[in-house]
Formats: sequence, structure tokens, C-alpha cells
Amino acid sequence: MSAPEMQASQAFVVVIPAFNEARFIGSVVIQSLRFTPQVLVIDDGSQDDTAYIAEQAGAMVIRHERNGGKSKAVNTALNWARENQVQALVLIDGDGQSSPLEIPSVVAPVLSGEADVVIGSRFLQVKSDIPVYRQVGQHLLTAATNLTSAVNVTDSQSGFRALSRRAIEAMFFTGTGLSVESEMQFLMQKHQLRLAEVPVSVVYAEPAKRNPVAHGVQILTNLIKLVSENRPLTFFGGAGLASLLIGILFGLHVTDTYFRTFQLAVGYAMISVLLTLLGVIAVFVGIILHNLRALVDELKMTIQER
Repeated sequence: MSAPEMQASQAFVVVIPAFNEARFIGSVVIQSLRFTPQVLVIDDGSQDDTAYIAEQAGAMVIRHERNGGKSKAVNTALNWARENQVQALVLIDGDGQSSPLEIPSVVAPVLSGEADVVIGSRFLQVKSDIPVYRQVGQHLLTAATNLTSAVNVTDSQSGFRALSRRAIEAMFFTGTGLSVESEMQFLMQKHQLRLAEVPVSVVYAEPAKRNPVAHGVQILTNLIKLVSENRPLTFFGGAGLASLLIGILFGLHVTDTYFRTFQLAVGYAMISVLLTLLGVIAVFVGIILHNLRALVDELKMTIQER
């Protein structure tokens, strides 16, 4: 489908969250306008000419006075989309690494009604020149996100995505920084959104703007927070059972030592009691939080139905 044909038959908005992307934002906007008459840039407190260049290139711009992180920028875009009855949108980063020319293939499953969320995966058929350290980090983060969210994708950290109206209505991000992609998988599972992945290319011509190790640690930290909030029984219950098991093992060691030597290993005994108590408490905390979360979700559904 050509760009004019797509504009005539299916309307969608391209959203570009951007922070200090003056160097690339103009070209990303101009190329995106080939496929839709509406491009929205969320300028997340940039200190350069990102907003000015985006406007001159033909985009609508919403400015944040301060940098609040990508989650806040995407929330702003989703709020705008809900208020303006947008039926579909495409998220693409403003750093020029993803090609706007691939927008039609990313948004196609949403426009055809086949999916609510489409992820442009860098690890399907298209082979891009991705640095090895980035590939290792991205695969590790994808494995961790897949395991904890119960939604399997090949590229959990891709910022090139498309959302249906149903997904736009369902999603609100509570994380900070760059955890929006991981949190999206939890929301997809919670709201039973249909998922599709399509292959996309990526270009890493420029050095990383952020320290890759610090970036990865930030995402993992936010992922742990997401698991504790969305799956408290798994998070606290799993940790509690592990603590309980280790406590029991220490207790068996204390018992064995006493029967062999008739001496009480006081240090090991104290560790055993402490770990056992912590394990029991953590399990009960997980059960209580799980039930409270289920109750809150039920109340929300009741309010929405009314």
C-alpha cells in the first residue's frame, strides 16, 4: 500500500517521544509524514532545539517543562490520543535508529484488526549490524521481561511499536525512565491484548547516549518493581519459599550437628530461625497483597461497568 493510499484509507498518528534529539528529529518527522498527516512529538524537557525543529518539520509538539522520562512522555501521548479519539498510533524513537520507512509494516496488523500491540522486532528476519554487547544486554532483558510478565516476545526493548484503540484505552504507565517497553508487556497480559511482531531494521551509527550498564540496571530495577506490584504472590511468595527452604536446610544442619556432637550450633540455629520466620512472613505478605490486588481490580471493573 502506497503512502497516499494509506492516508486515504486508514488514519493513524505517529508519536515521537524525544529528549535532546535536535540532530535527528527533523528527518524522523519528515519521513513519518509520508505515511500520515499527523505526527505528534512529545518534547520531554529538551534543552536543545528539538521542539523548534519538530514544529518546523511539520509536527505537532507537546512540551514538558522538565524531563520526566519516557513513561511520562508516552502517558502524555496516550492521554492526547484518548481525548482526540485516535484509533491507532505508532510509537517511534526520535534518535534516528529506527527507520520511519518501516511504519507501514509496523502499523499494518493494527489497521487490519489482527493485533492490539505490534512490536517492531530487531531480531526476526531482518539482520542489522547491532553491537555484540547491545545484543547480549537486549536478549537478557527480553528473557527477564518475558519470564516475569508471562508474555513472550523476541525484542522486549524495541521502542518501535503500534497500538490499537483498545490498547490506547487500556494503557497507563507507572514506571520511570526507560521501563515503558517492559511495563507494556505486563499491561498486555493484564488486559489480554493481542500481540504481533514484525521484523524491523535498526542503525547504530552513533555512540550510545546513555551508559549501557547503567541503562540495563535501571531497567532491571524497574522490572523488579513491576513484578512486586503486578505479581506480588510470585515476587514475595517465591522469595519467601526460598528463604523458608534455606532456613530449613540450616535447621537440618543444626539438628545433625547436635546429634553427632551433642553441641548446639547457636549461630546456625539463629540463622535458621530468622530465615524461616522471614520466609513465612514473606509468603503471607504475598498472599495478602495478591488478594488485595484482585479486590482492587474487581472494584475497578465494577466502577467501569457502572
